[in-house]
Amino acid sequence: MTARYTPPTIADLVGRTPVVRLQRLPAPGSGLVLAKLEGDNPAGSVKDRPAFSMIDAAERDGRIAPGSTLVEATSGNTGIALAAAAAVKGYRMILVMPAGSSRERALSMTAYGAEVVETDREGGMEHARDVAERIARDTGAIRLDQFANPANPVAHEHGTAPEIWEQTHGTVTHVVSSMGTTGTVTGLSRGLHTLAPHVKVIGVQPAPGAAIPGIRAWSPEYLPAVFDPTHIAEVRTVTQEAAVETTRALARREGLLVGMSSGGAAAVALEIAAEEPTATVVFIACDRGDRYLSTTLFESAEQGVERGEPVSR
Repeated sequence: MTARYTPPTIADLVGRTPVVRLQRLPAPGSGLVLAKLEGDNPAGSVKDRPAFSMIDAAERDGRIAPGSTLVEATSGNTGIALAAAAAVKGYRMILVMPAGSSRERALSMTAYGAEVVETDREGGMEHARDVAERIARDTGAIRLDQFANPANPVAHEHGTAPEIWEQTHGTVTHVVSSMGTTGTVTGLSRGLHTLAPHVKVIGVQPAPGAAIPGIRAWSPEYLPAVFDPTHIAEVRTVTQEAAVETTRALARREGLLVGMSSGGAAAVALEIAAEEPTATVVFIACDRGDRYLSTTLFESAEQGVERGEPVSR
């Protein structure tokens, strides 16, 4: 008797995102540069992986059950991913987000049924994290805390890292990841250290004064607890100008519409490939650029480098 076919849910479609080769941006004589397209996850970003991982871990531990209320601080992508995961699993989701994020991200969260609490823009993610903690304390909601939850890096250690190794047929020499919660770079470094210790994992932080959504350099008191530099080969900085210009170039010369944190990682990947002509460099393209079309990110380069602020209508 033929086994009955069971169609997948969206949770089954998280991961296994494609890797594609950049054709026009690498300088002549550079090494191979590949983009890992995390925008192809069902909710549109690399954060789908830790979102489902954190909720699954909380379910296994008995911390949550259908009908529970969850709360999390987010600048955008984690919130969208958690909103989607909560929708399919039957949880109420409260998301705390600093004002000033792109309109598309806030609308995506509410479209999935999440409640969005906006905090003062000046306080940034640090203040949003404090507010989420207060909501959890005052209401009894379960705070997933992507900044301290080990299920965040584990999603990349057991998912993203082996995918990259397999998809490059073991030829990858460098992996470049922007640093936000630091879960991606930490998980990648651990997973690849186990699979292939010679592969160098490079973290990317903003240069002093740069404002790049999705890339952070944390003050010591807010440094994410998940961060583990043990197997990270190097941390490089990227300027806002380089991140914006590379993001635009990826769209206009490679047909890849991604966000600014992806452009920042790509800029560093191109730099490494130029330095090492025999290298195979993979960078994490964190999300899709259509989440930023209401901002100035993709405006004409002649208008100068912008900070990703919402365009006034």
